[in-house]
Amino acid sequence: MAFRPGGAVRGAAAVLPAVLLVVGGCAAPAPAGPSSQEIQSLLDRHARALLARDEPGYLAALDPALAPAARTEFDRLATIPLGGWSYTVTDVDRTGQGRATARAELGYRIKGYDSGSATTERVLDLAERDGRWYVTGDRAAEGAPQQLWQQGEVTAVPGTHSLVLGVGQSRDRLREIAAAADRAVPAVGDAWHGAWAGRVVVLVPASIDAMGRLLGGPADSYRGMAAVTTGRAGGGPAAPADRVIVNPDAYGVLGAFGRQLVLTHETTHVATRERTTPSTPVWLSEGFADWVAYRGTGRTADQAAPELGRAVRAGDLPAALPDDAAFAFGGDAEALARAYEGGWLACELIADRWGEERLTAFYRAVGAHPARDGAVEKALREVLDTTPEEFTADWRTSLGERLG
Repeated sequence: MAFRPGGAVRGAAAVLPAVLLVVGGCAAPAPAGPSSQEIQSLLDRHARALLARDEPGYLAALDPALAPAARTEFDRLATIPLGGWSYTVTDVDRTGQGRATARAELGYRIKGYDSGSATTERVLDLAERDGRWYVTGDRAAEGAPQQLWQQGEVTAVPGTHSLVLGVGQSRDRLREIAAAADRAVPAVGDAWHGAWAGRVVVLVPASIDAMGRLLGGPADSYRGMAAVTTGRAGGGPAAPADRVIVNPDAYGVLGAFGRQLVLTHETTHVATRERTTPSTPVWLSEGFADWVAYRGTGRTADQAAPELGRAVRAGDLPAALPDDAAFAFGGDAEALARAYEGGWLACELIADRWGEERLTAFYRAVGAHPARDGAVEKALREVLDTTPEEFTADWRTSLGERLG
């Protein structure tokens, strides 16, 4: 309602009932549609049928027009050892008579590998026909990643401690990746003694573009990365399951040592996920993963930190440990390499001077702090009996000695 300056109060009051009558008389009834509980029940039956490998039951929830694509997905999922498949309806929008759109979280678990579910957001269109509701459309929510089985036929190669799932890859290549992952898991377990699954799931898409779709981002963001680990930091045992996603282009040009290094690094992220929180600086999470990957390999600082070594020898000794922004992809590749190398050498310093157990205790203490502010400072004081200023000075001295 609009009010004019100077209008009488009595006049405004007289208009109000008429306005209410008009609004009340013209209001359209809410579109009829299914309740959240009805949609949830429909999707529950759909999920149970998939796990039971009951194709007619799986298709029963779907509009017949979706049947060809649904059969393809049903067949592709047969190669994945599913231990769970579920939907959780989060919102329902009744878009008209006999039509609705629902948002749901899809969660799936791989039997023998996942303690929690891997999750993604879906948007489902529904329509009513002859008193029954059917799913007429199923798509990823905006910004949500694509799933591997939606990219093509999936080949599964189980290892001793790993499961490698690939699309557009030879079985021999997937076996080689599984063998490297099987070596990575015990290497990580030897360095990190916290509770974790002791298994890893590796996804190998057909291309860098397909990798970008699995991660819900542009392929160029991952072009220089040989692999990425997904997962929610600090989420605890119920957090979504981790996946190591391999960039087939960048991984493929590496030698055997580089490929092993990559998978051990990414497996470390899987193992430390529960203890990696918003309080953990990137230099520590990435440096620790590199420390585990290089541990026992005999590589010297010059061999493992070539970019930082060149900078130090040129007189460009960093003044401070790299901040989180230094690890952003898409910028200067040499600067990014120096950030990773600086984080690794900081963890090397702790392991050499205070011992490996203190390094892992330091990692846990930082992650356990309730906020980023003060987390490193408190852990340096309580675990290593030093200060940020002293530790930074020691790190810079170590860089000069090892790389100069």
